[in-house]
Amino acid sequence: MITNSFINKKVKLVFLTLFISSNILIAQQQNSEFWDHVRFGGGIGLSFGDGYFSGTIAPSSIYEFDNNVALGFGLNATFNKQKGVYKSTILGGSIIGLFNVLTELQLSAEFEQLNVNRTYDVNLNLGKENYWVPALFFGAGYRNGNVTFGVRYDVLYDADKSIYADSWAPFVRFYF
Repeated sequence: MITNSFINKKVKLVFLTLFISSNILIAQQQNSEFWDHVRFGGGIGLSFGDGYFSGTIAPSSIYEFDNNVALGFGLNATFNKQKGVYKSTILGGSIIGLFNVLTELQLSAEFEQLNVNRTYDVNLNLGKENYWVPALFFGAGYRNGNVTFGVRYDVLYDADKSIYADSWAPFVRFYF
């Protein structure tokens, strides 16, 4: 004979299973909506010449809150070597905010923090340097689909510490 206790346990088990299943489905739907707004991009740089090599990889991602506003982060890894002069490793990250004033006009603000580790050739007697350098860029660009071309300005530019040659820098930004 089936008791009320047995039926209660079965009913509780069925409701618990339905509750867990519905939460998993809702979480998957919410997760799917989140990833629909995430865009990935970044940059790759390669430069070489007579005794010089520089390579950079800089992946990034943004979350588009709507068609006008996005926020994201990026990583940066660069290796430079000038034969007989120095070699350096530069690692860091950045936070970026994008605002599309019009579909074609994109404004940006980006804070970047890089660790520079540079070793000079022993003949120069300069030894080693290891320091952090911040950069705060404000930029504007022309946007067409997934690509933005523009220029940015580093308001924290320090000619003695920055890894960039100038406070003004052109950029090309891709996000897919």
